[in-house]
Amino acid sequence: MTLTHPAYGQLRQVTETAAVLLADNPGQMTLEGTNTWILRAAGRSDCVVVDPGPKDESHSAAIAEATGGRVALTLITHHHHDHTGGIDHLVELTGTSVRAKDSGFLRGSAAAFADGEVIEAAGLRITVLETPGHTDDSVSFVLDDAVLTGDTILGAGTTVLGSGSGALADYLSSLDRLLEAGKGKALLPAHGPDHPDLEPVARYYIAHRHERLGQVREALRVLGSDADAMAVVRRVYADVDERLWPAARSSVQAQLDYLRVHG
Repeated sequence: MTLTHPAYGQLRQVTETAAVLLADNPGQMTLEGTNTWILRAAGRSDCVVVDPGPKDESHSAAIAEATGGRVALTLITHHHHDHTGGIDHLVELTGTSVRAKDSGFLRGSAAAFADGEVIEAAGLRITVLETPGHTDDSVSFVLDDAVLTGDTILGAGTTVLGSGSGALADYLSSLDRLLEAGKGKALLPAHGPDHPDLEPVARYYIAHRHERLGQVREALRVLGSDADAMAVVRRVYADVDERLWPAARSSVQAQLDYLRVHG
């Protein structure tokens, strides 16, 4: 029987080269859990792992079992703990080297990513695409038939923006880059279900961000131009579970910063 999302702890083949193991860490921010992607070229026994997931020994063991311990390289989409907590246990189990944008997550003799570089490992060619906005260190990985988007584009809902200055401008640019790089390719996100075509999801994300900007502009018109982020959240996100308001505040702050520069 063909597995469908979600399938905890079971290797689910999605494309010819990409299979996924879903970590059992569901939550409001992680959706059903973190997707650990296992990439394997035709005829190869070794593989590339993307995002080892949270600090969960059973998940790390499942990755090691699914790969037979033959992990040529592990790649990290960004620094959040639900993606990186399992790094060291996976290194212990498989001896994999680890690459990331943030040098604090490098293991072995690996170097930090460079935008646009092509990684050749386990018979695969993987292009690194810097896609900041969710975090400063967010990257995506472009394969021949798919794009692994980390938390930059999710399989359901929308992502939270970093609150740093320039986060929304960075994010809109990242979405444009993914739209271009993902033409005719599948979307393989770090949370939520995969999609056979990245383009409509990316276009929805772009439209959603501009819609939210319009709502924030209207909120400022009512509340005053000096309204703080949480005041805007209470108005714009009134229909959203209040437990998500702290995360929404980060996105609203990014939008306020954007509007102060771009209008």
